[in-house]
Amino acid sequence: MIARYTRQEMGRIWSDANKYQCWLTVEVAASQALAKFGLVPQSAADTIRDKGAFTVDRINEIEAEVRHDVIAFTTTVAEHIADPEASRWLHYGLTSTDVVDTAQSLQLKEASAIIRAGIVALSETLKKRAIEFKHTPIIGRTHGIHAEPSTFGLKLLLWYSEMQRNLTRFDAAAEDLRVGKLSGAVGTFGHLKPEHEEAICNQLGLKPVAVATQVVQRDRHAAYISTLAVLASTLDKIATEVRHLQRTEVREVEEFFSEKQKGSSAMPHKRNPITSEQISGLARVIRSNAQTAFENVALWHERDISHSSAERVILPDSTILADYLLTKTDNLIAKLMVYPARMLKNLESTGGLIFSGQLLLDLAESGMSREDAYRLVQTHAMNSWKNDLTFRDEIAKVPEITVRLTPEKLARAFDYTRQLANVDAIFDRVLNPAS
Repeated sequence: MIARYTRQEMGRIWSDANKYQCWLTVEVAASQALAKFGLVPQSAADTIRDKGAFTVDRINEIEAEVRHDVIAFTTTVAEHIADPEASRWLHYGLTSTDVVDTAQSLQLKEASAIIRAGIVALSETLKKRAIEFKHTPIIGRTHGIHAEPSTFGLKLLLWYSEMQRNLTRFDAAAEDLRVGKLSGAVGTFGHLKPEHEEAICNQLGLKPVAVATQVVQRDRHAAYISTLAVLASTLDKIATEVRHLQRTEVREVEEFFSEKQKGSSAMPHKRNPITSEQISGLARVIRSNAQTAFENVALWHERDISHSSAERVILPDSTILADYLLTKTDNLIAKLMVYPARMLKNLESTGGLIFSGQLLLDLAESGMSREDAYRLVQTHAMNSWKNDLTFRDEIAKVPEITVRLTPEKLARAFDYTRQLANVDAIFDRVLNPAS
């Protein structure tokens, strides 16, 4: 596990101070780029760069009167510049959303770097523990019922593989939002030119959108939040499995429980999967935010601001939660207490019933019709379920089976290592895809 203390940093990204700093970064980049084209005096651009500043309190004070955050911001910056000849070139040729949407991309770029680091860290933890328990047998369950043998390492490998897909999806969604837009009130470059936008975006490390209205189109943001929702669902999936495996009747794994930790105010024996439950609960919040992001795609004509108020909630909340849940899940897996002996005990608890499929195949291979083999095996399996008998012992008493399968072949039918012979191949396929 890679220790990461990023929640405070993620919160800083979405603070008012950093938001306005990103706005100022865009304004400075715009004035510098436009100066190179001769549209803004270089001296004015330099003054804007050197003296442009703000305080959040002053912006709030002005916004309370003018009811427009960008005007409050530019007024505050102009006050700090304190040079009318220079400040009149501030925000030249731009509309509010040119600054807001482009600056928001800078914030999302910062947030995405943190989330990406979290995905990579969790992936490495999953990979490490998957290799650790590569050949640790565990019963596979379908519909919650014992099915056939698997390994605990394969569970972890499955999650690792899914996280690799999450990384691919996230990289694509984050790159799709690494864009700027400075094409004016309806996206027509009524006051600037495309080459001006390209120059400004280049300074900011962004790509210009090919076409826009007043806003960067919100399908990009919907895809981004949706990707976070899929990521959160994977973390929910991991947490849900841990919760099931920690149930008293199963107890194959447990969350780390410190010496001073308490599980219940009323029941001193309790050791509850609280971290997993937190992960599952908060994943629901990110998924619900994705619905809001979808609703933001459809705006009136070239712009309305119905998306703006919602994004002030869903973008900070979703990125902060994604970072938090990645850290929690990484810690959960890194410290997970695993009980191989209990896994093996549970695997063997049904007296061999889980090998009914292998027995069916062995009988078919011996010459018995599949229909007859299925009927024979199921009859004795159901009888063992009903009467709490050891299926392996009951099968050894059936002449129709023993006449076809020697004691050695019967023992082989109930050998779980036989069904786990391809575990190494699965690991190699996931960890070494090029080979």
